[in-house]
Amino acid sequence: MRRTKAPNSRRTARSKSVRFLTVGQTARILGISSSTLRLWEGVGLVTPARSAGSYRLYTPELLDVLKRIKYLRDVKKLNVPGIKEALGTNLPVNQSTDPAKSTPHLGDKLRRLRKKKGLTVTEAASQAHISAGFLSAIELSRANPSVATIYRLAAAYGTTVLELYDLPAQSNRVIQPRNRKSLETKAGVRMELLSTGTKMLESMLIRVPPGTGSDGAYMHQGEDFLFMLEGTLEVWLDEVECHLLEQGDSFWFESNRGHRWFNPTNKQAAVLWVNTPPTF
Repeated sequence: MRRTKAPNSRRTARSKSVRFLTVGQTARILGISSSTLRLWEGVGLVTPARSAGSYRLYTPELLDVLKRIKYLRDVKKLNVPGIKEALGTNLPVNQSTDPAKSTPHLGDKLRRLRKKKGLTVTEAASQAHISAGFLSAIELSRANPSVATIYRLAAAYGTTVLELYDLPAQSNRVIQPRNRKSLETKAGVRMELLSTGTKMLESMLIRVPPGTGSDGAYMHQGEDFLFMLEGTLEVWLDEVECHLLEQGDSFWFESNRGHRWFNPTNKQAAVLWVNTPPTF
């Protein structure tokens, strides 16, 4: 049975309506105004996903966070710093024993790249489609960006995500698991670099925990190739074409199509992801 879903299929429509809500829908559910939602995003409390057209999209998981924020504001009478502190104490701690290490000081690297490009926080945030407050929090290591945000920031600074890894001075053809460099997002998505020093390709092992994903769409030049090592991954192209990939499936697409991805199951997904040329 084919798992590729056509743009007009009922399954595609259901997937959109179940997993993502618009600003207006989310505001009605919470009983607040749309401007309040944008304010909470502006001060760095939440970061909704973005469609290819830059429209805000809210997942059920993010809706739960918003309900918690509303409770803390209305019942506990907390201000923004108090809400941030309360939310921070409830964040899950990553207990992974995987040999790959997360890259430290991501915020410092992003700040140096922004200043090298000669952009203000406001200008850089505008190009990356995030709030200035959220970018400031990222640079101060008080917030951890999503995959889509990391890419959009790198693109705004005229570079690629590779620039954010602690790459060795001399590249090796063989990289042992314990020596892999990695980046990890706020949702626990881990991007492990499988090759260094390559000129025409970029290869990663991406581990996607249940209910997480790229948290927004992004695009770049070239072609992407995916091979599913384990689990399930839902890949959307231009918000109209959806492909459900399972273990053993391979898939490719043109990188200049707006793409986002999500693990809709309760099990971790792992995918070998190759991009050529290295423009991600």
